[in-house]
Amino acid sequence: MINRRHFNAMLGGTAGFGAGIRPANAAATPKIGFVYLGPVGDYGWTYQHEAGRKEVVSHFGDTIETTFVENVPETADAERVIAALANKGHSLIFTTSFGYMNPTAKVAAMKPAVKFEHCSGYKHGPNLGVYTIRFYEARYIHGVIAGKMSKTGTIGYIASVPIPQVIMCMNATLLGMRSVNPNAKLKFIFINTWYDPGKEGDAAKALLDQGCDIIAQHTDSPAALQVCEQRGVKAFAEATDMIKFAPNTQLTGPIDNWGPYYVARVQALLDGTWKTDDVWGGLGVDMLKMAPYRNMPDDVAALASKTEAGLKAGTIIPFSGDLKDQAGKAKTVGGKPLDDAAINSMNWLVEGVEGSLPT
Repeated sequence: MINRRHFNAMLGGTAGFGAGIRPANAAATPKIGFVYLGPVGDYGWTYQHEAGRKEVVSHFGDTIETTFVENVPETADAERVIAALANKGHSLIFTTSFGYMNPTAKVAAMKPAVKFEHCSGYKHGPNLGVYTIRFYEARYIHGVIAGKMSKTGTIGYIASVPIPQVIMCMNATLLGMRSVNPNAKLKFIFINTWYDPGKEGDAAKALLDQGCDIIAQHTDSPAALQVCEQRGVKAFAEATDMIKFAPNTQLTGPIDNWGPYYVARVQALLDGTWKTDDVWGGLGVDMLKMAPYRNMPDDVAALASKTEAGLKAGTIIPFSGDLKDQAGKAKTVGGKPLDDAAINSMNWLVEGVEGSLPT
């Protein structure tokens, strides 16, 4: 592990390494770098990326060396960290947050011999690929469950930052709800960060006080779940199975399954077959999994499982049918599903979402 606070040591040629990371003592050993937004102990987004890195270590053993840097903000610090990893001989660098897109693209242009992969962005280059997960599929399942279980018909959504990845998931949640309750509504609060347990918990309290009786989140800590556990309200996890923090509250949650992807990309590096790509995988290819369906009636769990199967098979397509925005403007033509480009650039809210996006 390299914490940003200690990263200057690495710039000078000395790095602090944590468990599972091989010391830099063999120049010929391929070096793989990971840049993380939060702490590896956030039990959410970064935690799952770290689980993927550990899978790489387990699979390849001493034939590679891995380095990760945690708590790297989406600022100029990110560019310095990414450049430092490239300068220290890393052959492949994964940057794992949307806000790293421009810094990654800039360093990739300066370091054509190094390979880069950016998670959740859209900028490509000869040595820069992108990858992400169809998180909205899990949110649609959340919506179906909430639509069956909510007594008020209103779900609360703790949003991080107003980018298409978050907006599409908010919309998918309500569309899932409206597939079983046409009058369902969604209220949201943007906390303008990915990880801040205090803000996440406060947002959960505020949404509950506004009449929401189920909480969803697009933030990285279990704080919201813990608030809901205290209040006896159901909620959904984020990025990993957080059941230990809310054993009576968590209904399910998306599990971001990065490990197989990371293993495959490192193998391609070792084989000499690595090339830039644009990967957007979901339930159908196991990049996304669902935590067990718990704390719900059997019929709701059965419907959730059926919905999951439909999403995997492609018989359920969330962004299709008679889609309208908050103003009632049609967003689909003849019920034809939105294509990936339209989903990836989503900057509007569906009917039934209360509130406006930040300007």
